[in-house]
Amino acid sequence: MPFSKKVDPMSADQGKKPGGSGGGQPPRDPNTFTQEVHYSQVSARVPEKVARGAFSTGVLVLQGPHEFVLDFVLRMTQPQLVSARVILPITMMPNVINAVDENLRGYTSRFGPPPALPVPTPPPTPPSLDEIYEQLKLTDEQLSGNYANAMMITHTPAEFCLDFISTIYPRSAVSARVYMAAAQIPGLLNTLQRAYQQFQQKIAGQQPKPGTGN
Repeated sequence: MPFSKKVDPMSADQGKKPGGSGGGQPPRDPNTFTQEVHYSQVSARVPEKVARGAFSTGVLVLQGPHEFVLDFVLRMTQPQLVSARVILPITMMPNVINAVDENLRGYTSRFGPPPALPVPTPPPTPPSLDEIYEQLKLTDEQLSGNYANAMMITHTPAEFCLDFISTIYPRSAVSARVYMAAAQIPGLLNTLQRAYQQFQQKIAGQQPKPGTGN
């Protein structure tokens, strides 16, 4: 896998003693170094523990200060389950939305639109986040989730396979694999779009207005 190495800028000061001239930089630890890696993602390794994937019938999207959390849920049994938890950096969200949208349009052009699911009647009072998660089984192993900064989608006439990938040197790996019925994908796309739109509105509301900020 090709890469380029960026040498630690403090390496030129290896022979200098602490307190010597070095642009105000602390002395370099000879046991540490930094490097910037660039590589092209050709394929991602699929660890055995995620190869079988997890089936999901919907998704809950949580927004943190630096990330989005996608909780893929399975509501076919009791107790209802979080079948996979994926952690995405905020900057990754538009790419995920575009990937789902592009694959849904490709699916539609080949097989026609997915069958429409019945729209459930909303409750008179929307449940709180705590009430929602009281109905979900989330194991200790799932609490930290699976980090991903890339995504690959494949589909058949019946289902979609969502591979969430961590592209970290020395090799990309699938951190979570989720299967969803084709009929669930429009709802997935809508939920992701609404979550990101709410994030953008929140950020816009935090921006100082002209003439009022520092």
